[in-house]
Amino acid sequence: MTPLFPALAARADRPALQFGGHTLTYAELADDAGALALRIAGARRIAVWATPTLATAVGVVAGLLAGVPVVPVNPKSGERELAHIVADSAPERVLVEAGVELPPGLAAPERVDIVTRATRSGSLPERGRERERGTDGVPTGSATTGGGPAPLPPEPCPEAPALIVYTSGTTGPPKGAVLPRRALTASLDALEDAWQWTADDVLVHALPLFHVHGLILGVLGPLRRGGSVRHLGRFDTAGVTRELSSGATMFFGVPTMYHRLAEALADDPALVKALAGARLLVSGSAALPVHDHRRITTATGRAVVERYGMTETLMNTSVRADGEPRAGTVGVPLRGVELRLVEESGDSIEAYDGETVGEIQVRGPNLFTAYLNRPDATEAAFTDGWFRTGDMAVRDPDGYVRIVGRKATDLIKSGGYKIGAGEIENVLLEHPGVREAAVTGEPDADLGERIVAWIVPRDAGAPPSAEELADHVAGQLAAHKRPRVVRYLDALPRNDMGKIMKRSLGV
Repeated sequence: MTPLFPALAARADRPALQFGGHTLTYAELADDAGALALRIAGARRIAVWATPTLATAVGVVAGLLAGVPVVPVNPKSGERELAHIVADSAPERVLVEAGVELPPGLAAPERVDIVTRATRSGSLPERGRERERGTDGVPTGSATTGGGPAPLPPEPCPEAPALIVYTSGTTGPPKGAVLPRRALTASLDALEDAWQWTADDVLVHALPLFHVHGLILGVLGPLRRGGSVRHLGRFDTAGVTRELSSGATMFFGVPTMYHRLAEALADDPALVKALAGARLLVSGSAALPVHDHRRITTATGRAVVERYGMTETLMNTSVRADGEPRAGTVGVPLRGVELRLVEESGDSIEAYDGETVGEIQVRGPNLFTAYLNRPDATEAAFTDGWFRTGDMAVRDPDGYVRIVGRKATDLIKSGGYKIGAGEIENVLLEHPGVREAAVTGEPDADLGERIVAWIVPRDAGAPPSAEELADHVAGQLAAHKRPRVVRYLDALPRNDMGKIMKRSLGV
């Protein structure tokens, strides 16, 4: 059976992972992850305390090699959320970087410290150095080779669970989406095709490692291709400039990161040059405002590519590297992915007119198999084999998909019209007095719902008036899409991925 990571199986002598000053080649990663895989083999499930570190990447790869389902855990999880994830997934062991304290909620599973050869030589935290040592001088409970290369376990079957990734829990307790190995390979190989992704690519990013974007695309993607990833640990424009100026070819980020890059371009010629020299700039996890698209392209000549995916489906669509980089769209369905838009009645929308809004439904080898312990939720998520994403979109005549928002929070029914919040937000962000914007709907006795704009002004002392913003929108879009209410904030509530948490705005 073809290995998930061919370069790892071949123990290639080239860089695989770089986190800060620590680097592992494929051969070294095979040794470290292979030894850890032997230690955890046979476990029902393992959790990985997913700090943005080399240890996390090694722990996840070890779980995949061992064929043990991996549950990445957000280190910023609250006590209640963590208790739910641990109780629901019931991991037998928790893998964690040596020296890192775990919260009480992870006291029950057996702790396994991850010590890589890149961090072993005098760089462990004090707590890691002082742990009881075995006869070989390695901390007890740590996973290392202890000698020569450990043989890699045989490749599990394609339907075997690889990862259990928990959703954000916006409509209740987080659900664990069980992702099989074939979903990982299908999505990553489809992106190889769409992005012309090769072993020569060097990816730089600073995304968290407990979700699809940062972990599966940002770490497992380069390893699948045989390339390398340089993780910044923490996002800053200087780190992006440094890595893209020293051999990195790709950057993955979320809209918040690209907004900061766009803001810095006017005063940072080195950043302009670095972005201009990148082969591919990819944004995901939320819509990148058209305003920021244009600022980056104008300054660098380089367009940002958007893609669309979610925990349950991995990647569904993308603007292709060899396609038209159209701002405001997420491109076309990836190889192997079927996508349709559906009316509320359940009827499929056949019109590619750029106007008719419907719910995105998808099917293909990229889909998850089930929500862990939730057969009811799994059944409700599908209709005739199609996964109901809850995302609303239109399709342009050439098949490009433009997402207008979530069905629950971004589809506003006002005066008999179905209105997507996203297009109004893009127009508001083009107003010179607006720094951030979000659009929601709220009940209205006459209209059904009225459009509400939540605005962070550039100048808090002189914000644009509600009338000015309404006229600005009406001048760019149809008059019925203008905001009827404007509310001003110091900042919009966002999650770890930079997504605006609209439920915190009262919707």
